[in-house]
Amino acid sequence: MSNGANITNSQQALEQLCRRGSQGSSEISVVTSPGARATAWAVKVKSLSSYNVYNVRAVEIGDAGSLPVEIGGQMKAVNLAESFLETGQLSAGTYAVMFKTGEKNVFYVPV
Repeated sequence: MSNGANITNSQQALEQLCRRGSQGSSEISVVTSPGARATAWAVKVKSLSSYNVYNVRAVEIGDAGSLPVEIGGQMKAVNLAESFLETGQLSAGTYAVMFKTGEKNVFYVPV
């Protein structure tokens, strides 16, 4: 819903700039990029893969008092809170928010 509002606001701003033309305009920049936001979702750590890389599974958060439900298949994600050169110490069953950055999935959970 907020994406639609952002696009509408951006379109309105561009239309106003076009109508004004060069008369009395000050410098204004408007940049829109519909797909340039970070993708994030809740995950549950299933096991350690190697170093600070874990096998995780996405979860769907339900109503208060209910357990999250695992969805989709397992994927690998890097815990940025741990050393890249040592074996990770994070316990299976830990929940985190995972972000997709480039081709990698990352999360930050201190041990």
